[in-house]
Amino acid sequence: MSLAFESIDLPPAAAELRQRVRAFLSAQREAGAFVPSCSGWTLFDRNFTRACGQAGLIGLTWPKRWGGQERSTLERYVVVEELLAAGAPVGGHWIADRQSGPQIMRHGSAALQELVLPGIVKGEVTCAIGMSEPSSGSDLASVRSRGEKVDGGWRLQGRKIWTTGGHHADYMIGLFRTDPPDTSKRHAGLTQFAIDLRSQGITRKAIRNISGREDFSEITFDDVFVPDAHVLGEPGDGWRLVTGELAFERSGPERFLSVFPLLVECLAARPKSDSLAVQSEIGRSVAHLAALRRMAISIAAQLDAGKDPVTEAALMKDLGNALEREIPERLRSIELTEAGGPGAATYRAMLADTIVDATSYTLRGGTPEVLRGMIARGLGLR
Repeated sequence: MSLAFESIDLPPAAAELRQRVRAFLSAQREAGAFVPSCSGWTLFDRNFTRACGQAGLIGLTWPKRWGGQERSTLERYVVVEELLAAGAPVGGHWIADRQSGPQIMRHGSAALQELVLPGIVKGEVTCAIGMSEPSSGSDLASVRSRGEKVDGGWRLQGRKIWTTGGHHADYMIGLFRTDPPDTSKRHAGLTQFAIDLRSQGITRKAIRNISGREDFSEITFDDVFVPDAHVLGEPGDGWRLVTGELAFERSGPERFLSVFPLLVECLAARPKSDSLAVQSEIGRSVAHLAALRRMAISIAAQLDAGKDPVTEAALMKDLGNALEREIPERLRSIELTEAGGPGAATYRAMLADTIVDATSYTLRGGTPEVLRGMIARGLGLR
């Protein structure tokens, strides 16, 4: 296999859509709905998500019968790019729009689709991902949470951790072991469930991170009943489903635009333009962002064509995570024209917060070691 990130032209409709999203964001900021932040896709704000639903910014590629607009993946790319660049708090619908909704459309029952999908498009139903577990690290096949078949459904036991927005979300698509472990077939016997997080037997606990935010959570399942209609695909086929889902999780521009608002604030704070550090560090950051953007648009085009760019997505995420950790470190050395000038305090506060928060960037959606193993296998190197 060889990787090819072809140069893609965005469709004509994307330009009009971009202007519409910018007008929406401008109006929201003027109304005080949000203050730009880094990693806005992890910030949960139901009011903002409902506003996005009312503006038609969720489920753009989905069928019209679920409230979607049947637009192209490239048009959706423009929308999510603008939301990220603005530092908007889109965590309430990000996961649902990016992967949980498409997963339910592909593999969910008609009853589950009717129950969940229209609410996601309206910004009224939110989702979380139930993959990581205590003591499992990045080895997803080692999950211990289990599901037992009972009359009319399944009973779930176990724990999920580092679940972004899980303490707020309405539903979780969780991976559970439904057959006894088999060391010769580690990826067999796993099943995905769409779980109503308001069900009896579920305990949710927010996890405060080093920057003081509570973006993550730990969720415990104690004899939680899930009906058969909430099984995704076939029981035991969860590994195939979850690996396909990860292509959506790893291929988006959030993997390199998380810290873009910091770069914007730095420029607004007026760095010394004649400084070599300013020219080299900001120039290098912008050049790398441009390259990753081309890769992301190419991957979006592949998804639009029905392809499965798992290796390409892993490569882009690995490079993107490295860049979003490098940018705040590069900006630390930059001097401002007026240290006490307009915007300086806002920029310094965002820089300090991002430096602390960046320690987690390479953990989200797979560590570099896992991603590089996937890339090597995709290229036939191991």
